[in-house]
Amino acid sequence: SLLDLGGGTGAAAWAAAGAFSSLESVTVLDQVEDALALGRDLVRQAPSEVLARATFARAVAGEWPQQEADLVTVSYVLSELDERAQEALVADAMQRGRSVVVAEPGTPDGYARVLRVRSAMLAAGWTIIGPCPHADECPLVGSDWCHFAARVNRSAEHRRLKGAELSYEDEKFSWVAAARPEVAEPLAVRPHSGRILRHPLKRKGFVEFHVCRPDGTAGREVVSKKAGERYRAARDAEWGDTLP
Repeated sequence: SLLDLGGGTGAAAWAAAGAFSSLESVTVLDQVEDALALGRDLVRQAPSEVLARATFARAVAGEWPQQEADLVTVSYVLSELDERAQEALVADAMQRGRSVVVAEPGTPDGYARVLRVRSAMLAAGWTIIGPCPHADECPLVGSDWCHFAARVNRSAEHRRLKGAELSYEDEKFSWVAAARPEVAEPLAVRPHSGRILRHPLKRKGFVEFHVCRPDGTAGREVVSKKAGERYRAARDAEWGDTLP
């Protein structure tokens, strides 16, 4: 089950439906009725049955109806709130969800908000699922910011509204996902080999990555052609993937 807090038109619900074939129910809560109405119209055309029967309900932050879910999403919401309201919303999400995903614009400010969420999750004893391969302090603090990108196709109308020429744009975002320990342990959530933090540099005979490592450091990793299968996987790896 999915509960999308401040979900507006339900963009996070569409993403979850595409990622999880096991998703059985979706509830989107928001205080803006126009956004909810658009969300209802959009899901009427959804190829997913779970989206087609999703619930879109008006509710004000802090006055959400009593409801729990396997996954709670808070996507592009925190930037609209002051810091105290952000903390309250994240605490509410963690109280309701067995796992929580928070996404913000991939700017330094968005990254800072995600870092505060991550700290709250760790303080509550939750297990970080991603993007971090560790539970230490982010190694990018003070020098860079952790963010990723998703390529979005632009329709002709989208290009017109934005005054753009390209048929796509790269949406930058920062995110964190965590789960209660009793949820993460059965899923065998384990540290991976590292998270790719930039577009890989694919050279002749090797691929160079900038990676966040399980030991809490970040830096350069190289996979050469001598690595065989690992090298072939590295050639296909992209920004945001785990290091092969």
